[in-house]
Amino acid sequence: MPRDTRLTTVETVHEAGSWLFTVRDRFDAEEEVLLVPCEDGIEAWMNKCTHEAQRFDTGRGAPIRDGEIICPKHGSLFDTCSGHCDNGKAADTTLPSVEVAVDDGEIYLADAEYEFLHEGGIEDDEGPSSTSHLSF
Repeated sequence: MPRDTRLTTVETVHEAGSWLFTVRDRFDAEEEVLLVPCEDGIEAWMNKCTHEAQRFDTGRGAPIRDGEIICPKHGSLFDTCSGHCDNGKAADTTLPSVEVAVDDGEIYLADAEYEFLHEGGIEDDEGPSSTSHLSF
């Protein structure tokens, strides 16, 4: 699979708060990946909660507050830098990561397991069914 495909810029991710893109894995399945800013730079996580595979970003940006990605269904909080969750239904789990590289402010997909398909998510209209106690 192609490596080191340019995705976007660090500035874009920081300004938008997150950046969503779609990849194909080695089994030919499409997956969504979320770029998020963290204190150490940029991290890339699969765009789904570890509890029930609920999507964080449904096309409007990921809900992030105080350095944590918020699951819109149950309110579990995932650290943007480590991907770890220590509360709620997803407690003691960590988001699957995708390797990216940053060079001179540009972000590249550097994970040999995935092929970049396009910016944005997989086309579907399914939004979150929230049971979260959090409000935005």
